[in-house]
Amino acid sequence: MIDEVQFNSDGLIPVIAQDHSTDQVLMVAWMNAESLELTVTSGHAVYFSRSRQVLWRKGESSGNTQLVKSLQLDCDGDVILMKVEQLGGIACHTGRAHCFYRTLVQEPGSAQLGRWEITEDVLKDPSELYGQAHKEVE
Repeated sequence: MIDEVQFNSDGLIPVIAQDHSTDQVLMVAWMNAESLELTVTSGHAVYFSRSRQVLWRKGESSGNTQLVKSLQLDCDGDVILMKVEQLGGIACHTGRAHCFYRTLVQEPGSAQLGRWEITEDVLKDPSELYGQAHKEVE
């Protein structure tokens, strides 16, 4: 199975995590061969942190884990779509249900590029999920 996956030059593949019942895209993360194998064998999402260069089990700090329902490999073998059950209801480190909480807003007929507007509420303060050291990126 691993031999058919086209990892990039850093040994990683992007993974789109999608809610299996609503089809909402929850987040995009990365896996290496080890995290992919652990995900398949455990049935829970395990990713690879590019910034920390370590494996991380989704929810290990926050308690909001992802139970894997299915994995699909795209036609080029270089992107994985993973359908999950998001346990705890929060997929984003900002305390939101998903990571895609900013929507491009443009004035009708305007040639301007517009602006990003926050369109999803925070469900739980990130400091409650991760402690006071956590800072939200916006």
